[in-house]
Amino acid sequence: MNQTNSILRTFIKYVSANILGMVGLSCYILADTFFIARGVGADGLTALNLAIPAYSFVNGLGLMIGIGGATRYSIAGGRGDKTVRKTIFTQAFCFMLCLAAVFFLIGLFLPYQLAGLLGADSTILSLTGVYLRILLLFAPMFMMNNLLIAFVRNDGRPQLSMTAMLLGSFANIVLDYILIFPLQLGMAGAALATGIAPVISMLVLSRHFIRKENNFSFCRTGIHFKSIRDICSLGVSSLIVEVSSGVVMIIFNMLILKDSGNLGVAAYGILANIALVLISIFTGISQGIQPVLSSCFGKKEHGNIKKVLRYALVTSGLFALFSYGCMFFFSDPIVELFNKDKDVALHAIAVQGMHIYFTAFLFIGINIITAAYFSSIDRPGNAFLISCLRGFLLVIPLAFILSALFGLTGIWLTVPAAEALVTMVVLFLLCRSR
Repeated sequence: MNQTNSILRTFIKYVSANILGMVGLSCYILADTFFIARGVGADGLTALNLAIPAYSFVNGLGLMIGIGGATRYSIAGGRGDKTVRKTIFTQAFCFMLCLAAVFFLIGLFLPYQLAGLLGADSTILSLTGVYLRILLLFAPMFMMNNLLIAFVRNDGRPQLSMTAMLLGSFANIVLDYILIFPLQLGMAGAALATGIAPVISMLVLSRHFIRKENNFSFCRTGIHFKSIRDICSLGVSSLIVEVSSGVVMIIFNMLILKDSGNLGVAAYGILANIALVLISIFTGISQGIQPVLSSCFGKKEHGNIKKVLRYALVTSGLFALFSYGCMFFFSDPIVELFNKDKDVALHAIAVQGMHIYFTAFLFIGINIITAAYFSSIDRPGNAFLISCLRGFLLVIPLAFILSALFGLTGIWLTVPAAEALVTMVVLFLLCRSR
């Protein structure tokens, strides 16, 4: 087999597994959105949308530690650095536990105060607070799951990581139905289903350790702040993307509340949660190429690095065109899936937003994949810049400017405009890196 076929097969193996797995992972919140829309109604949708930024922050920190640690693990393997390869998992795990404990305590003692800070008014404060309390109590599970998924994938088992994510997501869907409808637990049921899902995922991942297929494990080592900093630098772009999506959601919620009230926020909740699933495709591609790129970088296989990047960009471009076509032509039936009360105003707002908002996909894939590319080849500065630009440096000012000029239409235009500007920066960085 020639080298081109070999690297193409490796690309397909890792990317296909990670796309399926990330779609499954993203369905955690989408399943909540669908069942809450059907079982609780528009108030539940609004409460969920206000709570999602907290989930984004928890998930983002888990991804930062998991992807950052696993990236260093792969680079060390390519270079033959046995010391780093042996200790990096323990360092990452201890760091994750410290951060998870903070979220657990907030969920235990301050969920309603946090709900108020996120914009919940008296109508939906109780719904938002209940969801946040349970979600944050399960924060250690979410973060540990992200860590294990990344390390198992980079340990040569992308299919097992995919299976774990898919089964966790399937369990979430089944539990959502059982807890919201037959057991009538409402928002608490949705949060419980979402929290139990990563536990199911980790049970699947445990196979990697039970069969002793793992090349990483716990070892006796102190906390090395240089290692923690190294993990953060390689994974921070994932954190920025997740956290900024939460910050942007808070800003959008605030602007939409002012323009269109709770109904507008409910419509945005539909768009944002569908977008989470579609963006997970691009994230799956980027996380799929990460171990391949890091290994090639450690072995100095520069030709293969270029091929993997090209395959990833072509794949994301084709998916972007397909997904936007689906969102444009099938927007009416998609919105109705989440419109329990057949609210005509909600339908009109969501459909108009869908046609504008999802043009961002034409640029998002390029930006996400390029950020992952730079992080995987140990250029965290470029990855950090791309993530910050598409995360909040452009989106937040554009949101205020465009909403002031065009109202709700301006808010829908914000993300496409920001992502298009970031793509211009990305092309410059790629040309310069050559």
